[in-house]
Amino acid sequence: FLSRTVVPTMVRFLLGGHLDEIDTSLARGVQDLDGSQEKTDNRHSAEQTAPKQSMLGRIFSFLGSIHEKFNHLFEKLRARYVNGLRWCLEHRGVVFAGMGALLLVSFSLVPFLGRDFFPAVDAGQFRLHVRAPAGTRLESTQERFFQVGHAIRDVIPPNEIQNVLDNIGLPTSGINLAFGDSSTISSADGEILVALNPKHKPTAQYVRILREKLHHDFPDMEFFFSAPDIVSQILNFGIPAPIDIQITGRDPKGYDIANQIKTRVAQIPGAVDVHVHQLVHGPDLRVNVDRTKAEQIGLSQSNVAQTMLISLSSSGQTAPNYWLNFQNGVNYQVAVQTPQYKMDTLQDLQNTPVVAANLPRPELLGNLATIERRESPVIVNHYNVQPVFDVLANVQARDLGGVADEVNKVVDSFKSKLPRGTFTSIRGQVQSMNSSFAGLGGGLIFAIVLVYFLMVVNFQSWTDPFIIIMALPGALCGIIWMLFLSGTTLNVPSLMGAIMAIGVATANSILVVTFANDERCAHENKNAFDAALAAGYTRLRPVMMTALAMIIGMLPMALGLGEGGEQNAPLGRAVIGGLLVATVTTLFFVPVVYSLLRKKEFTCDEDEQFARQEHGDAAEGGAQ
Repeated sequence: FLSRTVVPTMVRFLLGGHLDEIDTSLARGVQDLDGSQEKTDNRHSAEQTAPKQSMLGRIFSFLGSIHEKFNHLFEKLRARYVNGLRWCLEHRGVVFAGMGALLLVSFSLVPFLGRDFFPAVDAGQFRLHVRAPAGTRLESTQERFFQVGHAIRDVIPPNEIQNVLDNIGLPTSGINLAFGDSSTISSADGEILVALNPKHKPTAQYVRILREKLHHDFPDMEFFFSAPDIVSQILNFGIPAPIDIQITGRDPKGYDIANQIKTRVAQIPGAVDVHVHQLVHGPDLRVNVDRTKAEQIGLSQSNVAQTMLISLSSSGQTAPNYWLNFQNGVNYQVAVQTPQYKMDTLQDLQNTPVVAANLPRPELLGNLATIERRESPVIVNHYNVQPVFDVLANVQARDLGGVADEVNKVVDSFKSKLPRGTFTSIRGQVQSMNSSFAGLGGGLIFAIVLVYFLMVVNFQSWTDPFIIIMALPGALCGIIWMLFLSGTTLNVPSLMGAIMAIGVATANSILVVTFANDERCAHENKNAFDAALAAGYTRLRPVMMTALAMIIGMLPMALGLGEGGEQNAPLGRAVIGGLLVATVTTLFFVPVVYSLLRKKEFTCDEDEQFARQEHGDAAEGGAQ
């Protein structure tokens, strides 16, 4: 709206009498360099004889000289461009062959780009999950965490560590347990959160070193790194890793299949921290109550279970009691529990007294039940009510899409081996990435089709919009080459940048085609060759101004400087790469296509004929 209202008004008032000079300059074409140099020398001699100027006059004179030098260099560039465009118009077959070769080579690079959902960001921290052997007590797990902490400090210099926070075991509060990390499943689990100082080496470098060192120094323990920043956690949907292979079904053989898949996935290049989330071999004690004997005494299994719960875990959770101190008016919670130092052996457990309201005296647990050592699952997970085993995998030094493709092949190879009623699926960030790519790809195609049909309605032609969108293949080639040379993967920001680059390239191409049509409408005898040449000569400056403004504006973003700059860097790189090649395509390839498809006699539409008639009437009135 502003370009159609405010800009013409400002041109009328600011340029004013200079419009005739501009029209004369455009009609002349490229000025004679010798004549321009002679005029410049005459002006310099006049300036030497002129009186001394004021400071403001000197500043304007200096800026004017810069402007004149720039115009002088630009006219030389435009003269060379016109010669190059004339050669391309005369050798259209070579141009089409070169464009086809560029498209073929560029799109052959797409498999080497890689795919990611969002680019990795150095958050300055990392989360390390540590899992000791199943059944390890909390005190022993704490000692192992101390050893792991010393190993971390051996790798990371002390001046780069801001703080180290250890969370060991499951929380006792139900609220903390509900909102806690799902990776921690027992007292043998925990995580270490390490925050680094602002001036630190790349976090990914330390993570790569720690993966090798910790597995070598602590072979009996399991380590895996999870997403430290909130953005990655949201993209993973709360899962500790971006790749989650789920084996769903009630058959107990699902755990064996999960371990086989884990072994195969761990051999894929780029797949790290591969592990099965669930543990099914946790040591425990099974208490078998003799119901007949308990009933004869007047007890039930519920009485035995309640007594063991209070003795081993206190009554604080099941039957909280409070004592009021009348001196200060404060309530204190009273918890009843057998001291842990008095529960060291199975004999101590068998000597636990079982009480009930109807019993005159307690009965020992050993007289009512037998105790045996067994193994049972430490945790049981469900997905849509069905039991599920999760094989989690992280990615290092490779794109997420490439690793996911090989994981899909491994999972597909196991489908024929699955028991009846067991299914496999891949979830996590991979699933979201594939759906987002499908949506953005479809949106990109829909945008191109929609823009084409809108231009068809606007131009009242099927040919002109087709000529205009011939700049888009060049934009796509530039995007691919920029991502390839900069080592950037295809991700959501880079696809958004591709859409932006396509929009600007289309706008620049419209400038060239509309001017060529206007030239042929204004001069009936002008053919498509001359009109394309005139359009390239005249529209060179606005096309380059638009492209350079966008490229320079996106340059800071493309460098990825500052904290979190890596997140938007692919967008800037895609825009810059697309416009660099699309500008060349607009200035050379689009005129060639125009000269080929518009060889027939040109017919102005009604609006152009009316504007031309009004312009002619105004010119005749001025002459009279």
